[in-house]
Amino acid sequence: MTSPQDQPPGDDPSRREAQWAQQPPPGPPPPPPYEQAPYAQPGQKSAGQLLSIIAFVCAAISLLFIPILFGLAGIGLGIAGHTRGETLGKWAAVTSGVAMILGMVIGYIVVANMNT
Repeated sequence: MTSPQDQPPGDDPSRREAQWAQQPPPGPPPPPPYEQAPYAQPGQKSAGQLLSIIAFVCAAISLLFIPILFGLAGIGLGIAGHTRGETLGKWAAVTSGVAMILGMVIGYIVVANMNT
């Protein structure tokens, strides 16, 4: 057995200090863990209003050109935007419906006046 004054074999303090002196300094801390992209989950409101904006554009186009096509497209896009949580989706669908009806009325008036 070893006495308390005897050093255990292989435990030389000067050797430990030399070993620590030879190690390189610690590097920068590791980067934070990867977070997923902030895509809208079901039930959450999305940040963009893309579908609603396209629906409003379709509503404006349906006043003068092919109201049944652009009006229905605007209604569909507005409903899709509303389902995805866009705040303007409902209003875009309503606006597209009204613009479609107005476009058909304007078209009827134009065609009726062309024949007279």
